[in-house]
Amino acid sequence: MDITRTTEDEQTARWNGRAGNAWIDAQEVLDALFEPFANLLVEALPAGRGGRVLDVGCGTGGTTVAAARRLGAEGRCVGVDLSDPMIAAARTRAERAGAPADFIRADAQTHAFEPASFDAVVSRFGVMFFDDSVQAFANLRRAAKDDARLRFIAWRSAEENPFMTTAERAAAPLMPNLPARRPDGPGQFAFADRDRVHRILEDAGWTSIDIRPVDVPCVLPESELVGYFTRLGPLGLILHEADERTRTQVIETVRAAFAPYVHGPEVRFTAACWVADAHATST
Repeated sequence: MDITRTTEDEQTARWNGRAGNAWIDAQEVLDALFEPFANLLVEALPAGRGGRVLDVGCGTGGTTVAAARRLGAEGRCVGVDLSDPMIAAARTRAERAGAPADFIRADAQTHAFEPASFDAVVSRFGVMFFDDSVQAFANLRRAAKDDARLRFIAWRSAEENPFMTTAERAAAPLMPNLPARRPDGPGQFAFADRDRVHRILEDAGWTSIDIRPVDVPCVLPESELVGYFTRLGPLGLILHEADERTRTQVIETVRAAFAPYVHGPEVRFTAACWVADAHATST
């Protein structure tokens, strides 16, 4: 069996199916939730000075549009993502915003970008899903100009992000078929080990690597909590398969498990992440 191809196919199927459509449905809520992370990325770009930026794993285009606005009229931000429906949503968003942005439906690990064509590469939670991270970041390095900057944000460990696994932990006794996370495979927490991430970037040809922890306060409206955990993550992938009785029981159980994070009309938690910076130094 070609394990690499199986992994690629799994990711493509997931993000062109239920997972991708769930993100589109929750786009407004997720954009508000993750706005602080988009700001962390955009602040690394020179304001109003143009240039070309690549947004990896752009999803529905929130960060792409923010980066395009930061660059100004002389700039261009290009978003790349595996998901057809998310790319379609991103194009619509950019058109409505009048933002100088383009979108490519492709796998950034293998896509033939024009060599040395980007002044910067950014990603908000989009780089943890490659089956061969060294190959992917080497491909991005080829797409970057000499002296280009790379900045991405990735999750730290599951243990440091208990909010993110609350739903699956609470639902597991009721749903034995819940998809298990693979700590050594592509996924949300694949970049938990800072030393590993550093080696990946170094092996891929990036230099001046700096990976620092950030703890970002996040707020979700309490009214959106049930929709959040029933659509996203491992639980969101299979809850629709449950019978009505089981589904009701799961929702009640999981909602109760989130109680420590609920403060009146708000759900509050801290996102434990890495901000990684590197440069494409000529050799």
